[in-house]
Amino acid sequence: MRESSKTTDIHPGSAAYDDVVVTRLETETEGREEIDFIDVLLMVSRQKKAILAVTLGATLLAIVVSLVLPKMYTATTTILPPQQSQSSTAFLLGQIGVLGGLTGGDLGLKNPDDLFVAMLKSRTVEDGIIDQFDLRNEYGYKPYQDARKELASRSKIEAGDEGLISISVSDRDPKRAADLANAYVTQLRSLNQNLAVSEAAQRRMFYQQKLDAEREDLSVAELAMKQAQEKSGLIQPDAQGRAIVDAVANMRAQVAIKEVQLQAMRTYATPDNPDLRRGEQELAGLRAQLAKLERNTGETGNGNLEVPTRQLPQAELQYLRRSRDLKYHEALYEFLIKQLEAARLDEAKEAVMIQVVDKAIPPERKSGPRRLLIVLGTAIAVFVLSCFVALLSAAWARKQQDPRVRGRLTTLKRSLGFSSRNS
Repeated sequence: MRESSKTTDIHPGSAAYDDVVVTRLETETEGREEIDFIDVLLMVSRQKKAILAVTLGATLLAIVVSLVLPKMYTATTTILPPQQSQSSTAFLLGQIGVLGGLTGGDLGLKNPDDLFVAMLKSRTVEDGIIDQFDLRNEYGYKPYQDARKELASRSKIEAGDEGLISISVSDRDPKRAADLANAYVTQLRSLNQNLAVSEAAQRRMFYQQKLDAEREDLSVAELAMKQAQEKSGLIQPDAQGRAIVDAVANMRAQVAIKEVQLQAMRTYATPDNPDLRRGEQELAGLRAQLAKLERNTGETGNGNLEVPTRQLPQAELQYLRRSRDLKYHEALYEFLIKQLEAARLDEAKEAVMIQVVDKAIPPERKSGPRRLLIVLGTAIAVFVLSCFVALLSAAWARKQQDPRVRGRLTTLKRSLGFSSRNS
């Protein structure tokens, strides 16, 4: 009679029924290593109260933490970096005449977006902002390094596909967030100004040295020309001789100008710079043309000009050679003067203009914390972790029922000294 009464108390849906089912399941799956989905659900269901309690507690804690977290406001400013435009050097070189076609594009410039993003993230810009707003006291960090990390974590600087750079800064105060974003632009302009002056000063010094050396060479060429005139008694050669002189002198001047341009570029451009490589290829082509022209005007008489050099009198030939050297040095000297003037103008004027497309203003709505996302994320993560822990506990309990596992555990406890302490 007692057994029949106990049997009637076990009905589907009761706790006793679940225990019997789980016990039977464990007995049936004791020799199997695979566990199907129903087994997992049954193991989790036995710990459902603990799982729900832990999840509820973590959710309540997440709600409290999200309410305690301070509000953050994000302000964004957008700037247009200066594009690759012609400088004063290119403008003045265009006034040289036949040599103006040698200017080409600017030398050694990289992508402006990448350069200015790197400059905005530089230590110089960050330290300037930290000192301006006393962020070390505001963030609670005495070392500059810690203040820089905090500022970098609150700042987001990105270059868009449209060629614009966006600067976003988050702060508890909406006005200070806007001021910090705008301060990035101010510090960038200051840094760009210093770098531009330094680069122009280097070019000015380079061309000044080249001009001083060329002034001496021009004086020597003028003296040699005077001596040739006195020796030969010639004042001007005929038109055909002048054609030879002008052709060779202009070509030599173009080669020399291109060499000077490449030397100036190598002072601040890497060997892999595409403009540098293109300039080297142009120089090689000019040298090949000069060599061909000199062969055509040589002693063989196979040139394409109207009158080969060998047909000129010896005295006139000497005069033409001195005249050619003089024209070459005059053209090179004029080129260096133009370059020096351009470098001085670039050094005196302001750096390239950085245009602000959208100035940062105090945001009207907060950007964080996202309380609903924090609460939901915490609840889901804790629930999944609790289910995983419940499955591990059930699997560990099953393993302990195996005599071989219990024997290994006993041996492990003895080796660690736990058995002697318990006894």
